[in-house]
Amino acid sequence: MYAISLGEDGAELRPLEPWHAEEFLAHLDRGREFIGRFIAFGAGSTDVPSARAQLQRYADMRAAGTGSLHGLWLDGKLVGGVLFLNFDADQGNCEVGCWLEPAASGRGLVTRAMRILIDHAVEERGIHRVEWVAAAGNVPSLNVARRLGMSRDGVLRQKHPHHGVRHDLEVWSVLAPEWRAARADADGEDR
Repeated sequence: MYAISLGEDGAELRPLEPWHAEEFLAHLDRGREFIGRFIAFGAGSTDVPSARAQLQRYADMRAAGTGSLHGLWLDGKLVGGVLFLNFDADQGNCEVGCWLEPAASGRGLVTRAMRILIDHAVEERGIHRVEWVAAAGNVPSLNVARRLGMSRDGVLRQKHPHHGVRHDLEVWSVLAPEWRAARADADGEDR
């Protein structure tokens, strides 16, 4: 399988597979409260069998071409991940997302990994629109969307019930031509 370096800090992007269930569960347990502030990702993974089942769902989605899950490792330790929640190559649309445990936040890991995922979606799979949806209060997540050059499409008012509160969801997106132009500008700056 692949392991893509995310820089000189020892960070890597790798697939998260069902056989990672114990490591995935330990990671979720370390960050469960932090991760669960705005999303329910991993809430149903409370033991090894349920963690394996969640990873298997994403492995099945990857096989069907409708989604996928990728882990972020820092110095050999799983600390978070990025994913395609919805992937519709026929329509040219996908939704991406992320999660991290507290020790990994603030390092730019999600932004670096997401650039790889979006490059793959746009250049290899022909995706035209990449969407990012986050709770309005999830400032770190919204900042990633900004750093990726996404545009804020709008707000879905009180759309997301989580922990007894209805949260506004912000919808951000980048279109393939915008992504390509931004990547070309960044490549030109690197020269």
